[in-house]
Amino acid sequence: MIRVLGMMSGTSLDGVDAAMIDTDGRRIAGFGRAGFRPYSDNESAVLHAALGAWPDEAGVAEAAEISVAGHAALAADFPEAELIGYHGQTLAHDPKGRGTHQAGNGAALAHATGRPVVWDFRHEDVRRGGEGAPLVPFFHWACADWAAGQGLLPRAPVAFLNLGGVGNISWVDPRAPAPEAAGACLAFDTGPANAPINDLMRARRRLAQDRGGALAGSGRADMDIVAAFLRHPYFQRPPPKSLDRDQFSMLPDAVAGLADADAAATLVAALAGAVAAGWRWLPTPPETLLVCGGGRHNAAIMAALNAALETSVQPVEAAGLDGDMLEAQAFGWLAVRVLRGLPISGPMTTGVPEPVCGGRISHPRRPGRGGDIFRQQA
Repeated sequence: MIRVLGMMSGTSLDGVDAAMIDTDGRRIAGFGRAGFRPYSDNESAVLHAALGAWPDEAGVAEAAEISVAGHAALAADFPEAELIGYHGQTLAHDPKGRGTHQAGNGAALAHATGRPVVWDFRHEDVRRGGEGAPLVPFFHWACADWAAGQGLLPRAPVAFLNLGGVGNISWVDPRAPAPEAAGACLAFDTGPANAPINDLMRARRRLAQDRGGALAGSGRADMDIVAAFLRHPYFQRPPPKSLDRDQFSMLPDAVAGLADADAAATLVAALAGAVAAGWRWLPTPPETLLVCGGGRHNAAIMAALNAALETSVQPVEAAGLDGDMLEAQAFGWLAVRVLRGLPISGPMTTGVPEPVCGGRISHPRRPGRGGDIFRQQA
């Protein structure tokens, strides 16, 4: 088993999550400490300004520097970690066009922390024809396997809904021998999640989020806007499929004329409608939908999901898991899989033709060495 620190900064751009996990890259042996480092207002502004940018474009170098520095500062609180999984900061995602772009250099982080870093998880999947996202489904399978072993879930199909900036759903069957096995996983991005709500709150009220869903809960959704949103061709495409954070920029524009509470309520209704639209693609209806990510703290979102879906909707803590740290834990687990040459994506999660082990491994500088000071492997 390896004691690995997984680190994640999502498209909500609120800060860096870090979580320890003990794993051999196949099964989860246990979970450890976790931490969070918020981005300052200035750091968040720099990251927001770089959204949509590709390597070498304006603002990218500054965003990458903030990402590495923020992750290094938080990693210092976890001296027990033997390995670090570093996702980087997604700025742009266009898998069928320019590719995918996560700012932040894992070699620089390895130097800053003095520990090996696994990073650049998505490029190999995209290079081979996959969507490059979502990457957490294989870990969701491992979580279902762990929870079943603890007696917290039946060993039966279950769905995980991660609500970060973008929503993604994983249908997993822990009865399968491995996440890359046939019938083990199906995953796809459902649609926009917290990002448009957070952007609305930032623009109109100078707040980072609609805490607890209080504003949305006091408003009335414009269902005509929601219906028009759900006619987007994305919802007719079968999975696997993935989204960029701002791919549905027409949605914020559509609510621009609504009062604050009604706009927030409409965005929540659109989120739940997008999840319901994706439900038909699941191989079998799961008895339970476990919600993770920041969206599960929003009472308006949870109520909308319960109303839209004919299943039990629960926070992922019902299965003994930490919904705030699941993505960070995922990239720790995936880092060990990369280290051991195991697949981190497959045909039913990203659409790549065959299971792929992506990622790069960077080691810290060796004392007394110059020139090519980093050893890397793909």
